[in-house]
Amino acid sequence: MSTGTSAPTPSLSLWQEAKAYVRNVRNFNLEDWMRYSSYMTMLFGLFVGVSAFLLTGHLNGVSYPGYVWFIPGGTGLFVVSLAFDEIGHRTLYKEALKSGEGYVHQMIIVTAVTSVMALCLCFQHPGTFTYPAMGLIALSLFYSAVDEALHWQRYLARGVDRVEMWSHFFAITGHVLMILCWWHWAQEGYPGVKETLAVLPF
Repeated sequence: MSTGTSAPTPSLSLWQEAKAYVRNVRNFNLEDWMRYSSYMTMLFGLFVGVSAFLLTGHLNGVSYPGYVWFIPGGTGLFVVSLAFDEIGHRTLYKEALKSGEGYVHQMIIVTAVTSVMALCLCFQHPGTFTYPAMGLIALSLFYSAVDEALHWQRYLARGVDRVEMWSHFFAITGHVLMILCWWHWAQEGYPGVKETLAVLPF
C-alpha cells in the first residue's frame, strides 16, 4: 500500500470522510491509474450505451415499459458507487485484497460482464442464451454476497469505513436494479427494441 493514504477518521462527518477518501487518488501509481481508468471506462461505456439507446428511442416516439428506465438508473448508481469503492481498493485496502478478496472481485466482474452479454444475445437467440444469462446473473449475485461477507469481516477487524460501506450498498442496489429489470425486459421479448433499432441512424 502506498504511504500517506488517508484512512477514515470517526470524528469526521460523512462528507468530510468522503472527501478524504477521494483524495487517496493522489497515491495511485501508474498501474493503479491504468487499471482504474480501464475499469471505469468499461462501466461508464455501458451506462452511456444503454442510456443513449433508450433516449434515442424515446425521442423518436418509442414507448418502453416503466421498469426499463431502472436499467440506466441502476447502471448509473452502480458506476458512481464503484468509482468511490475502487479508490479504496487501490489504496487503503490494496494489501488486504491480496489475501483472496481480489479474486472474488475478478469473479464478480467476469460473471457480471458475461451476464449482460448473454442478456443482449437473448434478443436474437432467446432459446440459446436465456438459461446461461440466468446462471451468470445468479453467480454474479452470489459472488457479490461473498464479497460483502469479506468486507464485513474486514470492517469488524479494522473498524467501520462508512464511505466504503455506503458505496457497497449503493453499488449492490444499482446492480440488482439494473440486472433484474434487464432480465425481465428480456423475458418480455424486449418491448421497444425493434422500434428503436428501426430509427437508429446507422
